[in-house]
Amino acid sequence: MSDEIHQTITFKASPHKVYEALMDSKQHASFTKNAASISRTVGGEISAYAGYISGKNLELVPDHRIVQSWRASDWPEGYFSQVTFDLTPVPEGTRLVFTHADLPEGTEAEFEQGWIDNYWTPLKKMLEG
Repeated sequence: MSDEIHQTITFKASPHKVYEALMDSKQHASFTKNAASISRTVGGEISAYAGYISGKNLELVPDHRIVQSWRASDWPEGYFSQVTFDLTPVPEGTRLVFTHADLPEGTEAEFEQGWIDNYWTPLKKMLEG
């Protein structure tokens, strides 16, 4: 197990819009430019980046919190990390506090930059036009 990734991003959009972009399969696929299948139920399975990412929902509080078990297809068999998205309304829109815990040792830098390049930047572009 490794150190956690912590990132805070502010979006000029409501918590509802940010939550929906992350949890709606079509919106998720739109901003990532890859196939996504996101269950909207606790215990339901998720898949993103055309199957490179898989996992399941551990906790869902609409418009406030998403917790998922999460793994990349090239990780050791059976190895899961945990991602948490906490959404808070702020005057500018939404503050997203993100944590990615239990990454395979040595992958932290890759995933730290990956979240910025593959999630936050395109999500900001989609939500803020």
